[in-house]
Amino acid sequence: MELLLVFLFFLFGYTLSSIRVIKEYEKIVVFTLGRADGVRGPGLQLVFPLLQQSKKVDLRVLTMPIPMQEAITKDNVSVKTAAVCFFQVDDAFKAVTKIEDPLAATMQIAQTTLRSILGQHELDELLTERDAINAKLSAVIDRQTEGWGIKVMAVEVKDVEIPQSMQRAMAKQAEAERERRAKIVAAEGEMQAAEKLAQAAEVISATPGAMQLRQLQTMVEVSAEKNSTLIFPIPIEFMDMARGAAKLFQEDKGEKIKIKEKQKEETP
Repeated sequence: MELLLVFLFFLFGYTLSSIRVIKEYEKIVVFTLGRADGVRGPGLQLVFPLLQQSKKVDLRVLTMPIPMQEAITKDNVSVKTAAVCFFQVDDAFKAVTKIEDPLAATMQIAQTTLRSILGQHELDELLTERDAINAKLSAVIDRQTEGWGIKVMAVEVKDVEIPQSMQRAMAKQAEAERERRAKIVAAEGEMQAAEKLAQAAEVISATPGAMQLRQLQTMVEVSAEKNSTLIFPIPIEFMDMARGAAKLFQEDKGEKIKIKEKQKEETP
């Protein structure tokens, strides 16, 4: 009777020690006498001690920071870049049986791939085409870790450090670009203003008296500012009349001279 109680107590303790509670985001790979039986979970599972062993795997998305890496771009610029990798275990069986430390292996692959991909792009592409580079990094790393049961969700380049000399050169280039755009905008404004002035001149020249009305309006605006000096412009019509009168005077004078010379020739 005592042996039976001892046996029952041992059986109860053995069964109790075999119970494993697997969370929703976890799975376990069970080995029976060293042979992988499969993947179990989540929920209540039995793993019998001495006969079986289990390896727990977290299926949640993990964030792995990639430390600062120094690389040389395609246009021979030395840069330092840091990134972050988001991945998760997609196949728990492969993650346990195919590789010893998935996290360390993914870290090494991410570092070497980051340096390799940066060397294929120029500095301007690294600064402006960040999304394309991130997608390429994610695809390359995921292709290499697929055999380990690891799925790379995304890779984001977050920090890019360039030499001080290159920063000064880029600042000068940006300043020159801004000056170029400012000159283009100013030139376009001058062209539009010239076009509007030409249109206004056509309207004024086609309307008699429009110029005098404009002059009077200008005089009213100037006098309202309480200036000590007031300039009265001479109408253009007066200038035309003066030029015409001067021309007639010159012609008349020339005719008189010719007549006198002719009279002298005819006088014996």
